[in-house]
Amino acid sequence: MAIAQSLEGAMQAGAGDLGYNSHFVVAAKALGFAVFFDGLDGRIARMTNTTSDFGRELDSLADCITFGIAPAVLLYVWGVLFVAKIAGGELYTHLTRAGYLVAFFYLLCGAVRLARFNVQTNPMPKNPGRPDRKYFVGMPIPAAAGFIAAVVYMASAPVLSMFWSVVWLVGVVIVALLMVSTWRYPSFKQISVSKPRSPLFVLIVGGAALLIWLWSRPVLLILATTYALSGILIRIGGLIRRRKRSRPAAHLPEHQIG
Repeated sequence: MAIAQSLEGAMQAGAGDLGYNSHFVVAAKALGFAVFFDGLDGRIARMTNTTSDFGRELDSLADCITFGIAPAVLLYVWGVLFVAKIAGGELYTHLTRAGYLVAFFYLLCGAVRLARFNVQTNPMPKNPGRPDRKYFVGMPIPAAAGFIAAVVYMASAPVLSMFWSVVWLVGVVIVALLMVSTWRYPSFKQISVSKPRSPLFVLIVGGAALLIWLWSRPVLLILATTYALSGILIRIGGLIRRRKRSRPAAHLPEHQIG
């Protein structure tokens, strides 16, 4: 659905309607719902004791299409295609080629991320965290697709500025590199729905749901961006702590008696 709506949006904008594009919005929403349901399929399989090798491989193929190919199509037709079409010229020809390259690079990094996840039984991030917590090694591909969807959902209309198109491509490259990095990203797999929860937890979840309902565009963009930046901030914090620990302690001056 996301791929089809991206193409419908491209046809609408190609016909001259360069304002609000409902097809791009629907494509972004489809990716958002896919991210939500992707967080449930594994839990349901474990709860019903129906996990299998076939299911794991099918899940990876579905993830590669949903969170790899569909966002790659969307990021190009929304963020690059119409900048090049409107302006033309040599510079914009290079922008089109850069768009092709970035879309392919994003898809390639996503496929590598999924393949690495499948073959590693107990992956360890470059900056290990607490042993009682679960982490992702590198940014998971649903989160990367969620970031692309949140940006498109926020803007709605296709990008028409050369400057913002370049910024968009640079941002996508950073997200792609975060997927294949070995940096630690928070995992919420340790949260069990069967365990009792405190009233504070219920208030936080309910408040977050209400914020998404009332101000879905900015809230979803903030959540997606915060998670994308979390791995970078965790890595920087770990480097700072390691540098402090490795710094030799200052020697106290010796006091001579007599």
